[in-house]
Amino acid sequence: MAEYPPEVRQRLVGTPEQQASGVVGERPRRWASIVLEDYDPAWPGRYAAARDAIVAALGERILGLEHVGSTSVPGLAAKPVVDIDLLIADTADEAAYVPALAGAGYRLLLREPWWHGHRMLIGGDEDIHLHVWPRESPEAIRHRLFRDWLRTHPEDRDLYADTKRRLVREGSADYTMDKSDVIDQIFARIFAT
Repeated sequence: MAEYPPEVRQRLVGTPEQQASGVVGERPRRWASIVLEDYDPAWPGRYAAARDAIVAALGERILGLEHVGSTSVPGLAAKPVVDIDLLIADTADEAAYVPALAGAGYRLLLREPWWHGHRMLIGGDEDIHLHVWPRESPEAIRHRLFRDWLRTHPEDRDLYADTKRRLVREGSADYTMDKSDVIDQIFARIFAT
């Protein structure tokens, strides 16, 4: 059984006030409604194109760059939004990366220092979410663990997809948080191995 530190094992969820205060830009149009699509084999190519642009913009400042989220799991239904985790030395030093990313077509949307220093920029047609974390961020580790587990455990991939479809069908008021129970169940299995 692999050992994970408490900060990786425990999900950090901010207060409603923290979450609301984190938005620093205009909310994306895509946030108005949730649309799920069947897995699209073009999603990894969209990540690769975004990765190349990020590398061109930031170069050696990048400590890690990963395709995460549902679009990174073959066979998983997802919102057609590519999630990318970018690891850098210091997320609070926005001058070291935000202007360069703005030049590559990204805009800062979320500033959440309470959540492991998280920043989020959006790019493309609001269909790329670039999550910026400091090196060894517990949340970036969780993203990779979850992605890799779903890639190798089709029963949990299907459980997650079914949950997401049900939430959309039911018109979930808080789609992201309403997935928490199933995500916690899957993480319990991840941490038990």
